[in-house]
Amino acid sequence: MKTGFDNQKYLKMQSEHIMERIAQFDNKLYLEFGGKLFDDFHASRVLPGFAPDSKFQMLMQLAPQAEIIMVVSAADIEKNKIRGDLGITYDNDVIRLIHEFQSRGLYVGSVVLTKFSGQNSAVLYKKRLENMGIKVYQHYLIPGYPTNVPMIVSEEGYGKNDYIETTRPLVVVTAPGPGSGKMSTCLSQLYHEHKRGIRAGYAKYETFPIWNLPLKHPVNLAYEAATADLNDVNMIDPFHLEAYGETTVNYNRDVEIFPVLNAIFEQIFGKSPYNSPTDMGVNMAGNCIIDDEACREASRQEIIRRYYQAIAGVADGTKTEEEAFKIELLMRHEQLSVTDRPAVVAARKREDLTGSPAVALELPDGRMITGKTGELLGPSAAVLLNAIKVLAGIPHEKHIISPTAIEPIQKLKTQYLGSKNPLLHTDEVLIALSATASENEDAALALAQLPALKGSQVHSSVMLTAVDRRMFHKLNCDVTCEPR
Repeated sequence: MKTGFDNQKYLKMQSEHIMERIAQFDNKLYLEFGGKLFDDFHASRVLPGFAPDSKFQMLMQLAPQAEIIMVVSAADIEKNKIRGDLGITYDNDVIRLIHEFQSRGLYVGSVVLTKFSGQNSAVLYKKRLENMGIKVYQHYLIPGYPTNVPMIVSEEGYGKNDYIETTRPLVVVTAPGPGSGKMSTCLSQLYHEHKRGIRAGYAKYETFPIWNLPLKHPVNLAYEAATADLNDVNMIDPFHLEAYGETTVNYNRDVEIFPVLNAIFEQIFGKSPYNSPTDMGVNMAGNCIIDDEACREASRQEIIRRYYQAIAGVADGTKTEEEAFKIELLMRHEQLSVTDRPAVVAARKREDLTGSPAVALELPDGRMITGKTGELLGPSAAVLLNAIKVLAGIPHEKHIISPTAIEPIQKLKTQYLGSKNPLLHTDEVLIALSATASENEDAALALAQLPALKGSQVHSSVMLTAVDRRMFHKLNCDVTCEPR
């Protein structure tokens, strides 16, 4: 895939813009950090060239001026809310992120428990963090939030919240997921800083939608597809248009809440520093696109992938038909069909030829590999093995796994673990390959090709097992499957 995004330009421009924003206030900026700091694969897919950890790299450039506040809702702790992409609870993810930040040289100042009302699980969690040497603050539910501005901006509102002690000019406020209370935490701090004579500022850093791309640009449509479950809708920022006569893109939640935010700013400062939700943002990603068509095509492919995820989710009960329909409408807007994804066409064709489930894998260089259901291997394992053989230059007909490595695994599955399916999954075939590699040079050469699969496009003609999905994910392959 062509590079469409200049990552180095982005790192430089983004960090400089944030420093400029800090200088606009009393050298104190609370920056609401949306999206993922690590592993932002959505951004890297729709903006080819964007590194998955770009936002973290950017933050590292500001490390001496920055500290991090982690925000987690006590209500989410109470109900054991889970991050869908990682499968871990929000409270455990906060600890994971703290360790990640600290191990990479970033300063984590504290954790804030929002929506705190004495939940027992939150109290225990607070003790756990304090035993780890982490400062913990409590913010409370405010009656009438977010519309009762006089109540919010008072000693009975923000005034009841703990004041978070900070020491650096840039305070990055982040969380394990949406709805944690990042914005409210920032605004509460503005109130408390103002009481102390400090004119601190607030800004919002989110990559999508990209404000200076057209409303219906595929990159922005791909964001709608990614957030179909949240009912986010990209829209023209009417406040920005009125203030400056300039058309910019934001999304519905920020536009809807802006009048309330503006009122809060006016209540705290006497005058709002911003004329529009777009003004609040600091995102420079749109200025770093170097090949618009490459980003458009990458985003179209992302919309198709999201559609497949949605219909597969409908089939297994994890997503709604409304989500799938919304993405289908986006596909229609872009005049897309699932057959515009090459791996789909290849997998369906292989299934038609063999009469059994098949998987296709498109390598980053465009070469298409397929795998069929065989006597020893499932189609996912077969395509994985075929792909690394192609990358290693090993003839297709040459066997690189010893039968003596396969048979014990099959025996373990069927005789001892009660499985009715003797066919090897992707993880099992890699174990067998590893066992063979110590005595077979071809096997060792094939095994060494696994990193080269990064960015490959995979499609299965049937629903994949959880094991196979996880393995392709670990190999950084983008996976879709038919919902059957």
